[in-house]
Amino acid sequence: MPKSDPSPQAEPGTPEVPLVWRPVGDAGISDDLDEHNAAVVDAFARMIKAGEKDAVKRAIRRWPPQHLLALIVHLPLKRARKLFGWLDKLQTRVVAELNPAFRSALLEDCTVQRLVDVLDGMEPEEAADQLDDLPDEVEAQVLPRLKDRGAIESLRDYREESAGSIMSRKFVAVPPDWTVGQVTHEIRANARAIEKLYAVYVVDAEHHPLGYLRLRDLLLSPKEARVADVMSTDFVAVGPDTDQEEVAAIADRYELSVVPVVDADGRLIGRITPKQLRRVLREEAEEDRNLMAGLPADTRPDESIVRIVRGRIPWLLIGLAGASLSATVVGAFEDQLAKAAILASFIPIVMSMAGNAGIQASTVAVQGLSTGTVKFADLGWRLMKELLAALANGAIAALVLVALVIGVAQVMDFDAPMVLAAGAGLSLLTVVVVAVAVGATIPIVLDKLGIDPAMATGVFITTGNDILSVMIFFLMMSLFYLPLLP
Repeated sequence: MPKSDPSPQAEPGTPEVPLVWRPVGDAGISDDLDEHNAAVVDAFARMIKAGEKDAVKRAIRRWPPQHLLALIVHLPLKRARKLFGWLDKLQTRVVAELNPAFRSALLEDCTVQRLVDVLDGMEPEEAADQLDDLPDEVEAQVLPRLKDRGAIESLRDYREESAGSIMSRKFVAVPPDWTVGQVTHEIRANARAIEKLYAVYVVDAEHHPLGYLRLRDLLLSPKEARVADVMSTDFVAVGPDTDQEEVAAIADRYELSVVPVVDADGRLIGRITPKQLRRVLREEAEEDRNLMAGLPADTRPDESIVRIVRGRIPWLLIGLAGASLSATVVGAFEDQLAKAAILASFIPIVMSMAGNAGIQASTVAVQGLSTGTVKFADLGWRLMKELLAALANGAIAALVLVALVIGVAQVMDFDAPMVLAAGAGLSLLTVVVVAVAVGATIPIVLDKLGIDPAMATGVFITTGNDILSVMIFFLMMSLFYLPLLP
């Protein structure tokens, strides 16, 4: 088992003990702690109780998964739950790729029970996510013992990343003939079970939603007022099969803090809380960022070397193919380069400008698609707007390039400097406009075809614009500059 790197010392007020776990046996977990590990557990318990989140995360940053889970297993349950909430995504997968000896230790009854206690402290949708990260044999031991097993299993029946898989089945629903006083009394009586209240839903006898009560309705309405008279009826809901990205877009479009979920028969079955909405937005942003960087959508910082290679090499090879094609295009203009070698100095300029302009336009398009502010029907209007902006930006960049070429001509001797400057400027203007057209259009078209538009950026648009920019540049120079040379 690898040894962990030295970790930071405890913050002031905690015991002066090195925050490093000393493994016991092959698995790193035993029922009885030695003096050092007991002190480590006590130190972390104090830090967690004091809310020293940053210090705790720094201390465990380089811990092997085995040691981290050992700490969680031995912490008091309340502290373990809090620590679980502080862990980042890669650390919550601490048991996903452990050695066989440690997996065997996980199957011991005392360890399984501790995992059950921790998962029982979570909402069903959170516990379902954590179960997905456990080895199959551990999951088989843990799931039957969970108090919310039924709710968890029903959540896992829905498609991954759907509204049904992330919804909470805990919500407050009342009939329309109740009074506001009855509602508030019921909320007070069940305050411990309700936990966080965002809205009270009004449903009929078959549990079909009729409207909802906001907190201000409960506070400002007379106690004797009927719920049906004060409820809001602008009810917006999603189905359990709705993609979580679309749920986030709907919440943003209608300014919803919580999104109700109804089944195929229109019955209210759950709600998506603000916490889940924030998580969806974070996950979708991470996926888009990975795709735009030419990485698989599910790339994680804790991946093994084999997974890193397997996930990235296809994109790198695609980039290599694109770069090779760009080199082939440049090679096709060998005669022009031989006639005017100075043209080679402009190649990186036009390629860089094309890549940057294309990425800017495509990034804005992807963001608009993800938030629902850009649709396929907007393609014509949006393209015109982007092209007008590209003309302005391209003209400014072209003028700067013309000035630079004329300035360089004062200290270097080359043929027809004014024509070269004008040709380079016109080429740059054309390149920027074409790159923006490609970058603004491709994501919207891909979205219409049902393909993640984030895939359009990075390798594809950058490589495509590189090829187009080189072709445009040499064609322009072949028309305007090269015919003037002897």
